[in-house]
Amino acid sequence: MDEPSSSYPSSSGGKKKRSLSPSHSDERPVHRTQIYTSLEDSLTFSDTMIALQLMRTQFPKLEKVVTEPFILQSQLYSSVKDRTQVDRDLESLKKDKVLRVFKLNTGQDDHAIMFMDDYLKQFGETPCIEIDTMVLHGIIPPYATMALAVKRSRGKDQDGTEVFEWFESYVIHLKLEVSIDQHELCSLLSLGGDVTDKHITLLMNAGLLTRQLIDPNMYWFSIPSIGPILKGLTQGRKEILSLLNRKKYKEMLLSSLEKTRLRFSPLDVRFHIRDLIGSGHIKTVQTPTGLLVRISKD
Repeated sequence: MDEPSSSYPSSSGGKKKRSLSPSHSDERPVHRTQIYTSLEDSLTFSDTMIALQLMRTQFPKLEKVVTEPFILQSQLYSSVKDRTQVDRDLESLKKDKVLRVFKLNTGQDDHAIMFMDDYLKQFGETPCIEIDTMVLHGIIPPYATMALAVKRSRGKDQDGTEVFEWFESYVIHLKLEVSIDQHELCSLLSLGGDVTDKHITLLMNAGLLTRQLIDPNMYWFSIPSIGPILKGLTQGRKEILSLLNRKKYKEMLLSSLEKTRLRFSPLDVRFHIRDLIGSGHIKTVQTPTGLLVRISKD
């Protein structure tokens, strides 16, 4: 399959300045519903940015949770074979503020990647009245987005909600790592005003920060409303591995596996397959009848 053209310079070479997001392309943007090819035809790429862009367009449409598209780092490893180059590209893209990386609680090495512009959309300016109307009609679940939490809290009580503006202005763009300690967090927020414990609580309740269990003075940056998705991620992994383990030779044709409907995950099969390949739980083998997916031996 020919790789989709990218509005970004190749992430594997050259030092031209990158655009900040897929929406800043000079070309007509590709909507998520416009790209759907078989996984076998779009499994691997030579360029990190092209892989990220395509997987962003293929992010599953979720019915009960509203979140911006993200890519698992394991999925990127399954799509670009040179992992060292992937790691270099991610570091470069983080420094250029093209994307952010988030530590997930589903596994020691699990990380999510989100384009910065997608992440910033969660600070959108949808009016409170409009949001309340959408919730009333069941268009958006009450817990759906961080923007919803922010807007509704502002609508009822102005006390403390200025912290969201401080967080966007002084923390997000200055702290690019996956975590931040209490002292640095308060120091950056104080560039906007006097910081209180209530401010930190508001950020945590909105899903922007998660306190680390092993060190209560450290916080992970997090993606709002991602909790139900992470539950589905864990259950979907188990479901696919269980399906393959029940097969006589612990393998299936990729084309057949891709058509499987999962019972316990809102994410589609291709999302899980890329993740499981990149994490080493399954591998692919080329055969005369097509690409075979097989449980990896320990």
